[in-house]
Amino acid sequence: MKVGITDVAARAQVSEATVSRVINRRQGVSKKTRDAVEQAMAELGYERQTQGQLVAVVTEFVSNPFFADVAERIESALAPHGLKSVLCPAFPGGVQEREFISALVDKGIAAVVFLSASNTVEGSDTDTYELLRQRRVPYVGINGEFADGVPVPVFSTDDMLAAELAVDHLYRLGHRRIGMASGPAGNQPADRRVRGFLDAMAKRGLEDAESRVIRQSYTVEGGQAAVAPLLALGATGIVAASDYMALGAIRGIRRQGRSVPDDVSVVGYDGSAITEFTDPPLTTVRQPADRLALEVGRSVLALVGNRDVPTGELLFDPELVIRSTTGPPPDRA
Repeated sequence: MKVGITDVAARAQVSEATVSRVINRRQGVSKKTRDAVEQAMAELGYERQTQGQLVAVVTEFVSNPFFADVAERIESALAPHGLKSVLCPAFPGGVQEREFISALVDKGIAAVVFLSASNTVEGSDTDTYELLRQRRVPYVGINGEFADGVPVPVFSTDDMLAAELAVDHLYRLGHRRIGMASGPAGNQPADRRVRGFLDAMAKRGLEDAESRVIRQSYTVEGGQAAVAPLLALGATGIVAASDYMALGAIRGIRRQGRSVPDDVSVVGYDGSAITEFTDPPLTTVRQPADRLALEVGRSVLALVGNRDVPTGELLFDPELVIRSTTGPPPDRA
């Protein structure tokens, strides 16, 4: 005989409404009660109507502390509701997004979170999203809207505002020759930060800003490589597109025989906890990892529970954290 909600409710000694809330991962059920219902379903062999308990978190930047922090916070938001996240490090040369998603969909999966993955890249392959839609698996994005144009929830830090905060900080310190070590072209967050940088420079009447934008990879090496051309252009302040790039820029500045911040100031981006303990501690624009992850978790739970959620991109304000890698330019020190 097929096991139903009534059977599960009787075994767990709860109401059918409570069983329904547990099945659909809705709030209002204590952990003790949820565990009792889950145990009853397992003992009776009850088959969920949803596609599984796993939520895939796909990212290319698994080694970056910020993205690891977001993934961990997503897990914390989902775990009390019976969902478990699995990290899928999809990067060039490794297992690709479509391979991960195809394998997990075949095994049964509840949802997918694209954490600064293909959703941030212009012209990315849309086959993976089509596969998810065909299999009725919901998905959301972080820090970039999807190339296929299908309206789904996206949660992003306001990159334009982030660039404004960094430029404004350096400008108030007296810097007028400000450069940017940006991520690669075609990456949505990088492109938006560049636009924000150029807008912020233009608003302050600072010319030749475009010539001081150096595109590189989101790595320590990328930040270091951007230093030489920026210093050749006379930059006294550098806005980096990530904390890793900022640390690379500091290394490059020191290898040029200069110091931070006495000769050149550096502002990072992401706000990883480790930046408080670098030498010197890094001034950075912090992304709100906690609020991002919380809203992602809420959205995933609603989608898995077959409830409607707002689509489109929701922007979160970043925060400037001033530490020791920024100061007045040499001519005003």
